[in-house]
Amino acid sequence: MDWQRSALIAAIVVVFGLLFIRWNEYQEEHAPVIVETSNESVLIPPLPEVEALAPEIQQSGVSAIPELLQRADHVTTEDTPNIENARLVTVVSDVLQVTIDTLGGDIVRVTLPQHPVSQEPGAEPFVMLNRTQNQTYIAQSGLIGQNGTDTAAGRPRFSVSQAHYELLEGDETVVVDLLLKQDGASLTKRFTFKRNDYLIDVAYLVDNHSSEVWQAHLFGQIQRDSYNPVVGNSMAPNTYLGAALTTDEEKYKKLDFSDMEEGAFKTEKLGGWVAMVQHYFISAWVPDQTQTNSYQLRKLGSKDLYTMGFTSAAVEVAPGDSGELRAAFYVGPKDQYLLEELSPYLDLTIDYGWLWWVAKPLFYGLTMFHGLVGNWGWSIIFLTFLVKLLFFPLSAASYKSMARMRKLQPEMARLKELYGDDRQKMSQEMMAFYKKEKVNPMGGCLPMLIQMPVFIALYWVLNESVELRHSPFIFWLTDLSQKDPYYVLPVLNGISMFVLQTLQPAPPDPIQAKVMRLMPVAFSFFFMFFPAGLVLYWTVNSILSIVQQWTITRKIIRE
Repeated sequence: MDWQRSALIAAIVVVFGLLFIRWNEYQEEHAPVIVETSNESVLIPPLPEVEALAPEIQQSGVSAIPELLQRADHVTTEDTPNIENARLVTVVSDVLQVTIDTLGGDIVRVTLPQHPVSQEPGAEPFVMLNRTQNQTYIAQSGLIGQNGTDTAAGRPRFSVSQAHYELLEGDETVVVDLLLKQDGASLTKRFTFKRNDYLIDVAYLVDNHSSEVWQAHLFGQIQRDSYNPVVGNSMAPNTYLGAALTTDEEKYKKLDFSDMEEGAFKTEKLGGWVAMVQHYFISAWVPDQTQTNSYQLRKLGSKDLYTMGFTSAAVEVAPGDSGELRAAFYVGPKDQYLLEELSPYLDLTIDYGWLWWVAKPLFYGLTMFHGLVGNWGWSIIFLTFLVKLLFFPLSAASYKSMARMRKLQPEMARLKELYGDDRQKMSQEMMAFYKKEKVNPMGGCLPMLIQMPVFIALYWVLNESVELRHSPFIFWLTDLSQKDPYYVLPVLNGISMFVLQTLQPAPPDPIQAKVMRLMPVAFSFFFMFFPAGLVLYWTVNSILSIVQQWTITRKIIRE
């Protein structure tokens, strides 16, 4: 069975080679890009052409998608113009800091005060949306159609009663009203912010004073360039960056920037959502879930600019009557429970891959332990214990097989010495020896392979969970989402792997034995760049494996 061990070693070598290549790519792709994001230096340049995301809507008389062109002078957020001429409105809640441009009523900047960029005292909040000289990532919304306010001629300029809004102590909501007078109608674009909520309600309130029926479609879109924010500097796998939505054919459909370059994607769905996904965070438009909405994602011309959004069905307001058009915009962390409540399958943006059906129960277990102990590091340890306990029968069978193989090594070495020059004869004698001793040489591998999907799923759970971002454990481990600053865990993991190897049967081939001895060193090297939470799991799992293997080996030897 040397060929099986050789194949296993070859596979390990290939994996390490790919990891090394991926590490080099990671260093190149994630080289820090300096983007000014502080309020003192943010410039709002003229916006490029922005096309409304809407299919041709014959019933409203719209035969083509209008172009929404914003023409504006440079505006800095540090300006303090008078209320009448204010361009930018700032809104501060307990979890969001938002800047709204009254030209179009777009959300042009969002920061997350509960999620600072680092753990340094006084660190700036993480910037989600921003519009600067170097970056475009904004959320737009408006009205198109028969009485639409957003046309090829330009965007509407709303008036506002004040330039700054804040959620005060004791208040549960803060409401920002942008006002617009239309021929025969009064429009209010209302943003509602709630305490401890990353969901922003966006509504158009329409009062029709004319003698004609007022009609328009609500659209919402995310406009973004391909800039990839540097969230961390670990060697964790490069998580998905791009658009996502749900369709009737696919619960979770991803379209990255290269997909949108190849051509526009259009679909219609009852309810639905469209999102921009990145590591730990997400922004998403969630339109009226009782209507059939049109979705479109595409690249804008030759620019490094992409749009993803929806257009709702037409809303009619009778003469002398009032009505509303409503949607919601989520911008914040990928909170699995909250996203699950907002819209069906929106929680799948926490991408566990094809093993999501295994990963979700593991995440529930992790959060359950966190509710008991209040620390994500200890939660990982307890979850590792639980997984080890659930797979105890399988791993015990594997370790028993390896213990028996180790016990039979002297006889196997004797057979190799007798028939070393005749590999066919040696294989025959080995098989006869295994049959006589009732030992399956693959018995130590198959149970471990069955457990691999769980290990991989848990790996993605720990890598995708925003809860681990900036979460401390003990002593020097102040952030489980970053690499161990002093490399203690990678070294401990290497030592535990080496000890575990000494309890297992050594490969009969000297070269294979040398390669296997190098494995703990190689794993320690690569784990130096992995998030500490992941290395903590592997280290604890290795230590538990040592205890289990040592106990079983002692029992086999006594027997």
